[in-house]
Amino acid sequence: MDLLVETNIAYLVLLAGALFSLMAIVTPGSGIFEVAALFFLALAGYAVYNLQFSWWALSILVLSVVPFWHSLRAPRREPFLALSLVMLVVGSVFLFDGPDGAMAVHPTVATVASVLVGAFLWVAVRKSVQASQTRPAHGLEMLVGAAGESKTVVGEEGSVQVAGELWSARSSRAIPAGMPVRVVGREGFVLIVEEAEETAKVGK
Repeated sequence: MDLLVETNIAYLVLLAGALFSLMAIVTPGSGIFEVAALFFLALAGYAVYNLQFSWWALSILVLSVVPFWHSLRAPRREPFLALSLVMLVVGSVFLFDGPDGAMAVHPTVATVASVLVGAFLWVAVRKSVQASQTRPAHGLEMLVGAAGESKTVVGEEGSVQVAGELWSARSSRAIPAGMPVRVVGREGFVLIVEEAEETAKVGK
């Protein structure tokens, strides 16, 4: 554990804990980021306990969560995300005190680590938020009323092609393969279809 009380190592461990904590906020419930955050924060806590640190830097580091949280919900998230990253970098870099109050973390380590973590969070947060706000192009509810074609005989089971994709389907009346169909409902991930109206009329 003596390695953890070396300021550069302690800084990197703390930065990793902060990174995984913020990613756990972005993607809650995954479990992976939460476990990793707890692990690295526990190691960072040991380092902070055994090293001299600045309370003002620790306060900035903790408060960086506030603009980060807001950036996930604000229409214009970039300013809040940028503020959070600046607070994260400043708080972590100046957390540990060196001799005569100088910065304990090596400038090269601080620069490289800050750029990498900042760039990763910037891209990851923007992509995660965009993905969460994007409505699926082929949601089952959106397919109700859509036209398609039966790829097999459809009865109690079968398959149809709708919206360019192959779906499991069933129908109350047998539909031969290669016939136009219309989606009238769904049961879970199974589409309920019927023979297209114009075809049914010709068959009569």
